[in-house]
Amino acid sequence: MELTQIKYFLEAARTQHITKSAQRLHIAQPALSKAIHNLEQELGVPLFMRRGRNIRLTQYGEYLRDKLSPVMTAVDGIPDELSHMTEIESRTIRLAVSAASTLVTQAIIEYKRNHPQVNFHVIQNPDNELFDIEITTAPIYEKAVDESVFVCTEKIFIAVADNEKYNNIDSINLEQIKDEGFISLFGSKQLRSICDSFCQIAGFSPSIIFESDSPDAVKNMIAASIGIGFWPEFTWGSTNNSHIKLIEIVSPICKRDIIIKHKSIKTDTKITESFFQFLKEYFLSRKM
Repeated sequence: MELTQIKYFLEAARTQHITKSAQRLHIAQPALSKAIHNLEQELGVPLFMRRGRNIRLTQYGEYLRDKLSPVMTAVDGIPDELSHMTEIESRTIRLAVSAASTLVTQAIIEYKRNHPQVNFHVIQNPDNELFDIEITTAPIYEKAVDESVFVCTEKIFIAVADNEKYNNIDSINLEQIKDEGFISLFGSKQLRSICDSFCQIAGFSPSIIFESDSPDAVKNMIAASIGIGFWPEFTWGSTNNSHIKLIEIVSPICKRDIIIKHKSIKTDTKITESFFQFLKEYFLSRKM
């Protein structure tokens, strides 16, 4: 069955009059009669029987009408549905976030206050390339001239429980704490990989005594004196916890770059460009 045949059949079933149906379909009466005849031949059953100038559905025709009517209604609604989907997609920014997720979430909330019509779809699958903006990180990144790439460098501190052991210490060499137990994010996190590399530069592998995919869990365990951990300067912000103290790492230099790339998959990039600029300013304001 072809879509045109279905459309012609349903119109004839509705009016039960070939001439009227042909007029409503803006086709010649013979063309409509032939289309219905071909459909009957294809299905192998009579769909109509004549009653004078009118036609009536057979039991097969009634069955086919009942089956095809909702299908045709759905087909007729597809253009409007696609138009609605396109309109929503044009207002949706797809973010690939593999770093600074807490800070990005806060930026989204702030942006939505003044742009409630904009939607966000956050992707945390590194293999998915269908995104408008990517937020990632690296220990060292070659600064790009391309305006579609923004790089912001942040220090990484050592976070410890604020107790007598570290009471008079404001800076430290990483080697000095090689025997401590570390609280850390799971190994799949980019921050974890970068911090492990800092320890390797200092000549040791950290002894991980607790790890979680939740930054809040890491912070709480440090505050409880379970161990120490790395703390990205502005991604995690101030400690907001009187039980945690941040110590600056003198050696090796522990910094990472937050990299924001604008690679919109949309034809109209105004919305994504607006958020890209906002995100840059938001990151800079948090760093100051």
